Parts: sequence; structure tokens; C-alpha cells
Amino acid sequence: MSTPTVYITRKLPESLLKPYRERFQIRTWKHEETPVPNDILLKEAKQADGLLCMLSDKIDAEFLEANPQLKMVANLAVGYDNIDIQAAEGLGKTVTNTPDILTETTADLTFALLMATGRRLIEAHHVIRKNKWRDWSPFFLAGTDIYKKTIGIVGMGRIGGAVARRAKGFDMPILYHNRSRNESLEKELGAKYVDFDTLLREADYVVSLVPLTDETEQLFDAEAFQRMKQEAIFINVSRGAVVNEQDLIEALTTGEIRAAGLDVFESEPITADHPLFTLENVVCLPHIGSASYETRSKMIQLCMDNFEGFFYGDGALTPVTKK
Repeated sequence: MSTPTVYITRKLPESLLKPYRERFQIRTWKHEETPVPNDILLKEAKQADGLLCMLSDKIDAEFLEANPQLKMVANLAVGYDNIDIQAAEGLGKTVTNTPDILTETTADLTFALLMATGRRLIEAHHVIRKNKWRDWSPFFLAGTDIYKKTIGIVGMGRIGGAVARRAKGFDMPILYHNRSRNESLEKELGAKYVDFDTLLREADYVVSLVPLTDETEQLFDAEAFQRMKQEAIFINVSRGAVVNEQDLIEALTTGEIRAAGLDVFESEPITADHPLFTLENVVCLPHIGSASYETRSKMIQLCMDNFEGFFYGDGALTPVTKK
């Protein structure tokens, strides 16, 4: 077998790629933060057996059909809504993702975002930065407690479970809604399975950790926000498209809900004039859920190990199939 060629759509640390260079011809886009243009990606993919892509790279049916020699696509993410899985399967191409590795890191970020939003930390930071801290008053930058407040987790997968364990440390009653019950987690943490409407009505913090599917697209709309408590805080660390952003903006500006903490948006990246970013009761982050050096390094290594398993072993380690 000739040496497989792998094209990578961002510049990655050479220290992580070097162990694989003996078994692969590795080509990379020259920039770390600038996406590869579509015409260059298409040109490079035509010469590749494997493609390591980012969640911001659109790998649709047209792209896959235009590259019949491409055998495998490794997505540097857990979610894979940027890839047409059904088309890939129909064309006999393997797609992989990076589950498990980023669970705890993303749960850390989720809970950090929850706390920063609840206690208005970013807003407080900017009060000092803008020299607006004049004196002290009883309700100056008063937020809301985390301890003993009810958390409602929508999407109790691996990350949801990890967030629930963190919530248990804050003695938070845990409600969750999922496609199926997780009885072991109920036993471990005392989590309570409820329907979606009940969760919205009873949770102080509503946390979205659902994958983007036809069923979850714009799951959080005007009706959902109307059902939440007026003092509820909404946290989204899943995908931006599970939220109707215009409905969220309306809920936040009219006081229908208290605040929101967001790591993801319908269209990314956003800019400083985005309506959500201009609201004081919103904390916006640039999609950094799994962004730690340790986790991102392990994700890259898993992508490359998937190529090794596919081309030289018994198959890819973490293949994705259309459910």
C-alpha cells in the first residue's frame, strides 16, 4: 500500500504530528486561526486519502462526491453537524469524531460559564476596567446564588453527567431531560428525570447540552423562554442553532428571563455589534468549550490515531454512524 496522504485544515503543532509522519504524507493549511478557503480545500482534498477538519469546515454531500478518492474524514470535535454523515455512508467514506476526551474540560467550562453569568463576573470586571467603581451599596452588582439552586440539564450525555457531578458539589437539585433515562446517574446523584416543560418551569439554571439534530433545532424558542422562571438563567454550550436567537434576545430584553451565558451562536464567529453581545445580562464566549492545551492535544492525537486504525489497523477507533 502506498503511503496515505492526510490533509489538515489548520496549522497544528508539529510536535503532535511528528510521530505520524513516517506512516503518512501530512499536508496542512499554513494558518492556525484563518480557515482554509474553499477552493484550496477542494484542491487539497482531491490529493488526499484522509481529511482532518474543524467543526467550522462544511463537509457536505457535494464536497464528498467531488472527492471520490477521499476515504476518511476525522472531525476535531464531538459534534459532527458540519458533516453530511448520510452522504458519507452512502459513498463508503468513514467519518470519526473525538468523544470522551473533552468531556471534563467542557463540563468545567459549562459550570464556569454558569457561575460567571449567575454572579455577573464579566460585568463586574468591566466596571473596574471602565473606572466606574465609585462606592459600595447593598445590591451593587448583585447576582444570584448557585448553591442549592435547581439546575435543569437538557441533554444528559457524557458532558451532561459531568456537569451534574459538579452541580452535586454545590448541593444543587438536579433535573434532567434526555431522549432516554439515565438510571445509574439518578442513583449516583439523585438526579430526577422530567419532561421538557417541567424542567423549564422548575429550573433556576437551564443548561443546554443537546446535539444539533432535526428534533433539537431551535428547541429553545419563544415558547420555551416563556415557560422559564423570570429569574431563570439560560446556559448554552451545545450548538447555536438549538436556540432561536431572536426569541432569546426578546426574552432577555423584556425581562422574561434573568440572563444567559453562551459559548455558541447560530452563525459563528460573532462580532462586538452582535445584539446578544451588546446586552449586559449576557456572557458571550467564542466557542471555547474544550479549549485547554491538554484536551485539544488529545483530540488531535485521537484524530491521527483514527487514521492509523483505519489505514493500518482494524478500523477507525471512534467512527460516527447516521442514527
